[in-house]
Amino acid sequence: MKIVHIVGARPNFMKAAPVLFALRKHPQVEQLLVHTGQHYDERMSDIFFRQLGMPRPDINLDVGSGSHAVQTAEIMVRFERVLLAQKPDWLMVYGDVNSTIACALVAVKLGVKIAHVEAGLRSWDRSMPEEINRVLTDQISDLFFTPSTDGDENLKREGIAPEKIHFVGNCMIDTLVRLLAQARKPGIDGLEGRFALVTLHRPSNVDAPEELERIVQTLSELGEEIPVVFPIHPRTRQRLAGMAGVSPGAGLYLIEPQGYLEFLWLQQHATMILTDSGGIQEEATFLNVPCLTIRENTERPITCDLGTNILVGRDMERLKREARRILGGDRKTGTLPPYWEGQAGERVARVMAGVADAQGIFP
Repeated sequence: MKIVHIVGARPNFMKAAPVLFALRKHPQVEQLLVHTGQHYDERMSDIFFRQLGMPRPDINLDVGSGSHAVQTAEIMVRFERVLLAQKPDWLMVYGDVNSTIACALVAVKLGVKIAHVEAGLRSWDRSMPEEINRVLTDQISDLFFTPSTDGDENLKREGIAPEKIHFVGNCMIDTLVRLLAQARKPGIDGLEGRFALVTLHRPSNVDAPEELERIVQTLSELGEEIPVVFPIHPRTRQRLAGMAGVSPGAGLYLIEPQGYLEFLWLQQHATMILTDSGGIQEEATFLNVPCLTIRENTERPITCDLGTNILVGRDMERLKREARRILGGDRKTGTLPPYWEGQAGERVARVMAGVADAQGIFP
């Protein structure tokens, strides 16, 4: 049985790596790794392949950046040629990025079965491009691998047959477990002792000048109480530079995007994490680091129900209150969600190997 794996952006790499490694143990499965090039520069892509120990992509579509429509369309045009040439039995897609829905649409049109890893997550907020991607991908997939049981329930409510749903746990946590001991401290001049870690990338936070200004002002205020480390995307840095009157405070460290191992060290040693990322909510929960999420909703409610995550929305006064509570020692602690122990990729592989055996398809 031939499987094509699709990766396109940083979160995909951490989710796909455990599945790729686990499927190597099953000789009845042939694998092909396709990188769409959605994230394409060295710090957003190449360094992750090296640090995660992933095989180099067999095919790179080299799509690059663009609007949602342009990027999605270009991926579809280029990926159709790959599917027609390779004729796989299954396509495996990960998460909710543009590459996921683009390649899934091509596959379903050509009659290739689709397996969705990290299926069933819902924020119930259709203004998020990622929500559209994940909902539509689930509607055209054939197998569903969920990271938490709320994903199972969401899929059942949407009419997905229970026998197609497999609760396997969180593949991204597999990667964290495997590489945690290799995490390495990045060189940040002047940073010693406690610090807060920030990541922001949602358009609602970084593309609206007034929102970005409010957030940066709040981070600068917190920087007077604890150093705030902000690995900032070049696009966000450019937006800040063009905003008159916005001057990050001395306690706000704007640094370049980090590799996986360096960022993992920052997460592990942070006093708290402030983010709008879904995956970082999960990693903070595993690492038992308090997490304040600058969003009105989350597709990962288990990180709030069981983990260390608190949704603060875009209420900057609440963000400061919660951060100061953590600094004062009043922090939220969590428990590890089921199946977040580092074996999710093995569970995915066992299901796919079973499919191969049942079909009698060999490379």
